[in-house]
Amino acid sequence: MSLFVAWRILIYEKGRNMLAMAGIFIAVVMIFLQLGFYASVPEGGMQVYNHMRFDLLMTSSAYVAQSLPYDFPRQRLYQALSLPEVESVAPFYQAEVAWLNQEEGVRRDLFVMAFKPTDNIFTVPDIEGRLDVIQRPDTVLVDTTTKPIFGPQTSGRRIEIGERSMEIGGRFVLGIGFFGLGGVVTSDLNFLRIFPYRSLATVTLGLVRLKPGSSPDQVAGRLREVLPADTRVFTRPELEANDSDFWKTHTSTGIVFGFGVIISIVVGLVILYQTLATQVTRQLPQYATLKAMGYADAFLLQVVVGLAMVMASLAFIPAFAAAVAIYAKVRTMTPLPVEMTVARVAGVFGISVAMSAGSALIAARILRRADPADLF
Repeated sequence: MSLFVAWRILIYEKGRNMLAMAGIFIAVVMIFLQLGFYASVPEGGMQVYNHMRFDLLMTSSAYVAQSLPYDFPRQRLYQALSLPEVESVAPFYQAEVAWLNQEEGVRRDLFVMAFKPTDNIFTVPDIEGRLDVIQRPDTVLVDTTTKPIFGPQTSGRRIEIGERSMEIGGRFVLGIGFFGLGGVVTSDLNFLRIFPYRSLATVTLGLVRLKPGSSPDQVAGRLREVLPADTRVFTRPELEANDSDFWKTHTSTGIVFGFGVIISIVVGLVILYQTLATQVTRQLPQYATLKAMGYADAFLLQVVVGLAMVMASLAFIPAFAAAVAIYAKVRTMTPLPVEMTVARVAGVFGISVAMSAGSALIAARILRRADPADLF
């Protein structure tokens, strides 16, 4: 009965109520966007790792995140091979260097990743299928997310990376998250050609693969006992926790988006409260009539809560569609890997329902002014 009354109130003034739902729509879209941005921050930081083959990751003891990894002696990888559970180790190199846009004469920072092609550490088909290409001298593969500001990126084109002329051997689909506006993959020997001051004796990361049946946690513990203090060892869950914490709490990106989630929920509460308070105030004579007919305050409260739920539900559907469209646009314009997930849809819907109920309870205080005596 209360839900029916709420629906009748909703359709009584369609124009006004459509404007009210538009405000709720904006609030829900804001929550979708801020939650999406916030969740995508650690995902962007883990984007490269998620496409690499390893069970354990060896890093420098100074390691902060992949964007601040530092180097450590390659000798530590050979020490890790002494454990019977370790099947293989692979060195990985990364650094930033300037790519010259020859058309504009402007240099921009580029993220370079390198490995020994026979190690085949990436699970990216475009890289796996071109391992022979990056073995060619002065050849790189370019990530498809590399921005057009670097200039044309067609296969066979000669470009200047650092102080060296390189050839684009093809492109690959990976995405480098927050590691710059562009990225390339090449062999370890080509890495030395680009960075002649570097040495293969020091590595950025060590990718450890274990034999079937081995426990990553146990092997990681043994490696920590064997290796010197200049090296750290991460299991995949530990690595994700470490890097996610860095991106969420130690970077401006994570902090801004984190506050954005809180602010969007607060703004949503304010919008919902103002909307419902206006609704209740305009409909006070109707609520007073219901009181005069013998309906208790509890029933009127149910009506207001039902009205809030209906409005939030109707606004949620177009807000979800708008968020999906905006997510798609954001992925093409920024390094944020924003994806719509079932958990996020359920979470935002739950937040919307909770905000509606809370706002309704606050707005329902106005019902105390609904006095049947005012009708006469």
